[in-house]
Amino acid sequence: MAGKYYEDLHVGDVIHHSLGRTITEMDNVLFSSLTMNTQPLHLNEDFAANHTQFGRRIVNGIFTLGLAVGITVPELTEGTIVANLSYESVRHPRPMFHGDTLYVESEVIEMRPSRSKPDRGIVRLRHVGRNQDGEAVIEFERTVLMLRRGKEKIED
Repeated sequence: MAGKYYEDLHVGDVIHHSLGRTITEMDNVLFSSLTMNTQPLHLNEDFAANHTQFGRRIVNGIFTLGLAVGITVPELTEGTIVANLSYESVRHPRPMFHGDTLYVESEVIEMRPSRSKPDRGIVRLRHVGRNQDGEAVIEFERTVLMLRRGKEKIED
């Protein structure tokens, strides 16, 4: 597995994820349509150009959140996460636009062994997503349940 086990992480660790992903118009329109989000800010160029401060459509923020989490998977949780337990303090300081590229860094801010499952640990992460200009476009905290090294068998 490429992901890190609970013991591989320490409070204060910062991971600058190597993946980046350019967001396309298709990504935004498809995601908004699949989630039944009819907000014209995401789907209607005429509306966005003439009735918003941005002058063009912006990327659906929930897509940006999901993409930010996905970018972290190969270097952080691939094959070693049991579950996402919570997402907290989600902020969108700047919008993403079609053609922008998202990069993410993660910081371990808290961790403890699971009280009920000795093969697992709970890790709290702070993620910051930045566009190609280094501007923060999403910030959030996430709590995950992770496997402990040598205890890969999950029993419920």
